[in-house]
Amino acid sequence: MSSLPSFDTKNEPKIARSVEKFFKDYKVMELLRRCGLRKSKGIPLWSILSYIFSNVFRDRSMYMQQKSGKCTAGFSKNTYYRFMQNPHINWLRFTILLAEKIINEHLKDLTSDQRADCFIFDDLLYSRTGYKKTELAAKVFDHVSMTYKKGFRMMTMGWTDGSSFVPIASSLLSSKNDQNVIGTTKKIDKRTIAAKRRIMAQSKGIDVVIQLLDQALKVGLTAKYVMFDTWFSNPHQIVQISQRGLNVIAMVKKSSKITYEFEGKRMNVKQIFNACKKRRGRSRYLLSVPVKVGDPAKDGAQIDARIVCVRNRSNRKDWIALICTDMTIDENEIIRIYGKRWDIEVFFKTCKSFLKLGTEYHGL
Repeated sequence: MSSLPSFDTKNEPKIARSVEKFFKDYKVMELLRRCGLRKSKGIPLWSILSYIFSNVFRDRSMYMQQKSGKCTAGFSKNTYYRFMQNPHINWLRFTILLAEKIINEHLKDLTSDQRADCFIFDDLLYSRTGYKKTELAAKVFDHVSMTYKKGFRMMTMGWTDGSSFVPIASSLLSSKNDQNVIGTTKKIDKRTIAAKRRIMAQSKGIDVVIQLLDQALKVGLTAKYVMFDTWFSNPHQIVQISQRGLNVIAMVKKSSKITYEFEGKRMNVKQIFNACKKRRGRSRYLLSVPVKVGDPAKDGAQIDARIVCVRNRSNRKDWIALICTDMTIDENEIIRIYGKRWDIEVFFKTCKSFLKLGTEYHGL
């Protein structure tokens, strides 16, 4: 008996029509040409790209379709792999341009001006079992299990208005430390797109956040706030984002090395919490204090911000701290807006559970 699962072809026409409509509505081929996609002869690019895009919504890859004898592609696997390995296509720019078209031409008109839209940054583990043959695979720290694993961290930037979430860009992060890189490495012309992506992969996560944000702002994407959790929350990062005209709402890391200026003194968040009187009763927050973020000598500027301490719902004896650079909104609004950061976690869960982007499907 064959161990291959049955492949249902009844939904093939529906998938093809949906992909074709999406390509036409958002002018996908025009965007790809702006990102370096060229083909002078042979199989039309439309056919190749629509097949690859539709494969995400099928239950198996091109290899498995050919093995079962039910491949719907009108071209060989060599054509498929040559397209996927094309070094001239800037896929990062493509996803940013596509997200800009979806957000600005469709979602912005449905979103009230009073609603707070946000950029969200977060990463997740992208583990690889065949890491020794995977280029730049490294030992990376998994924030969930608090252990080192083999693979990459996938840094993702998204946009949300609280109702809709759109992924804008993503970058696989290896390790800056060569000793942690356990996969293969290649020498590539530093002027090419491929070399730039590899340099980004071995950069610090906080630097990649700024790079992705700059590219999104350059094509016309806007938001009122930028949000991230404690792993990217440091004064230098907050000052850099504020200098780009954006406000930050983030969770503060409880570190003795990260300090803020409070009442004329440099103090970390634990010292600030212990030095102030807490609110009693059923208040949504325990403490709210204004601080100054950044050191002019190190960060180039110093900005005003507000730290709001909230009781941890999973541990009533513990507390978490949020920081916001928008001094015009109150504490309840800061807490409410930060709750939208959870949208990116739902996106990660959807990609891994329903689209299987972390296990079966590797057509990145």
